[in-house]
Amino acid sequence: METVLVHLPGSPMDGPDVQGRSLSLFPGQKARFGRGIPECPVDVALRDPAVPRLAGEILAVDVHWQLSNLSTGCSLLVENPEGGGEFIRVPPRRLAAPIPFEFSRVVLATSGGSLGFQVFAPCHSHLDAAGVGTDRGAVTKTPFALDLNATYFKVLVALCEPRLRDVSSAWVPSTASVVARLRPHPEHRDLTPGAVDFHIDYLAGTKLRLRSPGRGAAGLSWKRETLVSTALRFGLVEEEHLSLLPVRGVAARSPLKERNATTERSTRPAEAGRRRHVR
Repeated sequence: METVLVHLPGSPMDGPDVQGRSLSLFPGQKARFGRGIPECPVDVALRDPAVPRLAGEILAVDVHWQLSNLSTGCSLLVENPEGGGEFIRVPPRRLAAPIPFEFSRVVLATSGGSLGFQVFAPCHSHLDAAGVGTDRGAVTKTPFALDLNATYFKVLVALCEPRLRDVSSAWVPSTASVVARLRPHPEHRDLTPGAVDFHIDYLAGTKLRLRSPGRGAAGLSWKRETLVSTALRFGLVEEEHLSLLPVRGVAARSPLKERNATTERSTRPAEAGRRRHVR
């Protein structure tokens, strides 16, 4: 029988269903969360004065789980840490909202930021590819034909990286940031801002076929933001693609600096000899 696993955010709690820091729920079982009081006990305690006494309830279903918002004024946010910014907002008093993520983080806003806990659902089932019907000779076109080895795709991954690493991040890298991120790669040491802008234009106009939002759109800003939202919404860039980027923290050296360093090293012995000769 499949179970839903709730990772407790605080200290271990007493109870027969609690093992270590997790709470296991079988289909039909419920777990309530909130600040709690003796008259209103909860299974998952969130110790923050901004959290309602009884914030919500989790119901384990056969292959997923449902979330009920039991508060009257606070929305609940369910993030998919593996989905590049994907989330569901459950408004106040909404009951039995189905949550489709395998791995989720339930987030509540607090006066100091946010507070939450993790929920692990049963593994999703997938249809065997061998059993999928064919189009009987008809060719299905690929809506987004992307070459994962092309420079433009690495530019797209670099644009999506902040959102992939932190689902709550709203920052989209600038052209200069993309250049700095890709230059440590041996194949892209000569990458220029103009080249990155060219790839952004190519992605927006040819590969993803974005439409301009109107006259108020400024420069490439709207293209970068729309590329990120489109790529993540359709799963064109995922966490596994981050391996295409250089290791973080590796500083890039421009070819000009390398040539200057080489020239400096080659002239040092001669300069040292001249100094000894003068003495």
